[in-house]
Amino acid sequence: MASDAPSTAPDARGFKLWDAPTRLVHWALVGLIGFSWWSARTGHMDWHRWSGYSVLALITFRLIWGVVGSQSARFSQFVKGPRAVLAYARTLGDRAPSSTPGHNPVGALSVLALLAAILTQVVTGLFSVDIDGLESGPLADRVSFDTGRQFAQWHDWSFTAIQVLVLAHVAAVVFYLVYKRSNLIRPMVTGRRRLDVDPQLAFAPPWLALLIALVAAAVTYWVMKGLRV
Repeated sequence: MASDAPSTAPDARGFKLWDAPTRLVHWALVGLIGFSWWSARTGHMDWHRWSGYSVLALITFRLIWGVVGSQSARFSQFVKGPRAVLAYARTLGDRAPSSTPGHNPVGALSVLALLAAILTQVVTGLFSVDIDGLESGPLADRVSFDTGRQFAQWHDWSFTAIQVLVLAHVAAVVFYLVYKRSNLIRPMVTGRRRLDVDPQLAFAPPWLALLIALVAAAVTYWVMKGLRV
């Protein structure tokens, strides 16, 4: 489904690497996860619920985009087998900047782990019930009270996992910036990265991103309504 048009020729900013949908989802998740934590800690549960729905829509979009979206965003592009992961891991001690255009094989594991943790956080929240039974997710009526409380516990644990993974992710970005002299933040902001060779990436058309966004919104609305039409 990706366009046949390759990335454009390099300029002072480098080659095009990340499309707008991938970057928007990335930074929106950063903001919403922080907002979800704040709203839960301060008791703004209505805001917390809407933030969770927004995260669900973004994760749904990203999972679909990772299959049919732009080449650099596709899981098939950057998720590699154990041999490739070990081969790349052996180069981490080299100070030379990474030449991998997108997510490297080790970084891909971090991406998958974060997506899995965030998805777990959202799903457990949908079934969660608080201790008084006053606040609950839209699917809490599908399980017993005790099961809903268990989901609430898993909801807390999954956020702890997200915190650990985010810290590891930030540490890796700092490591690449300081030790390997490779800035991974700028490309996720500008969409472009300086590379020696054009990676010849294909990018999906905007209409496909809009279509997937509508699908993600519809799925989220269906979940909000308790999977009822």
